[in-house]
Amino acid sequence: MRQLSSLLQGLARSMAGKERKEDDPQGTVLRSSGTLRGEGSETLAAVWSRRGEKGTNQDCSLVWEGFGCQDDTIFCGIFDGHGQWGHYVSKAVRDSLPPSLLRHWQEAVALASLIDGEKKLGDCQFDLWRQSYLAAAAAVDEELRRSRRLDAVNSGSTALSIVKKGDTMVIANVGDSRAVLGTTSDDGSIAAVQLTVDFKPNLPQEKARIVQCKGRVHCHDDEPGVHRVWLPDREAPGLAMSRAFGDYCVKDYGVISAPEVTQRRITSRDQFVILATDGVSDKFFLSMVVVGIVLLHHLMDVGKWWQVWDVVSNEEAVQIVADTPEREKAAKRLVQCAVRAWRRKRRGYAVDDCSAICLFLHPPPS
Repeated sequence: MRQLSSLLQGLARSMAGKERKEDDPQGTVLRSSGTLRGEGSETLAAVWSRRGEKGTNQDCSLVWEGFGCQDDTIFCGIFDGHGQWGHYVSKAVRDSLPPSLLRHWQEAVALASLIDGEKKLGDCQFDLWRQSYLAAAAAVDEELRRSRRLDAVNSGSTALSIVKKGDTMVIANVGDSRAVLGTTSDDGSIAAVQLTVDFKPNLPQEKARIVQCKGRVHCHDDEPGVHRVWLPDREAPGLAMSRAFGDYCVKDYGVISAPEVTQRRITSRDQFVILATDGVSDKFFLSMVVVGIVLLHHLMDVGKWWQVWDVVSNEEAVQIVADTPEREKAAKRLVQCAVRAWRRKRRGYAVDDCSAICLFLHPPPS
């Protein structure tokens, strides 16, 4: 039981405070553009954020090395706000979701150890993470609903995150963001593997839930292919995703905050990850992240704030990151390439906020 005791003690210590400094023994946290080198997890995260042309940057991110006081664990998350107060909502979710996830994971681990014992604990790790993510998301969304400081009725945020522990990666997605893995194919080239589903309102299972709850899903003539969620009796709010934190004006009409949680075993071929928002492959509202996380902002109100990643495919994104000589500059180069492509292909449309986290899974070859 020593291993379990150490785990629980680490989790308890991790809840002592939300803010982390670079030299904090409880872990290292990066909340802005820059790089974070993971000693225990042997990873490197490059983060870059660029404000769009509509005002306040509503994107935010978090990289936490030593997540839960576990040396081999790293948390990466990207949060894309929308609506008038979306920048406040995205930051609130960023600050609340990781500690809430740890608390619920601690409780789940303790309960499982009492029922099944430590020997069987390793066999149900993914189930514990999935239960913890679902409980944490529900708790954070309810906390936002009750908040007197934030008005999240017509504003909200996506949340795309990963927890990498050893050779296992757990991915959780709320919204239309995307996670993309860069992996080496048999011929030695870099290949893209999409790890998440873009939760758009027109997905059959998403649309069915919304319609069953009396919400409506349709496109406007001036936005062909961009499906949005509308109230039963009026053309509002026009939410371009089917899952989000906040957005309480449509929470009774089929929009939910429950994440889809999946798992992937990391191999020696897997090079980096991309977490991103809004759909990448030359479709409307893209989102993408290479072994990292790319975060884009989408507007749910009037106006055509098209996404930058609208012009970059999964394959192009992983190639950009793979071709960047210095890993520390990968996220910045990815964002810059997307902005240039946007201005070339989508003239007349405002460039949105764009953020990226590139998480490299292995040390560079010597």
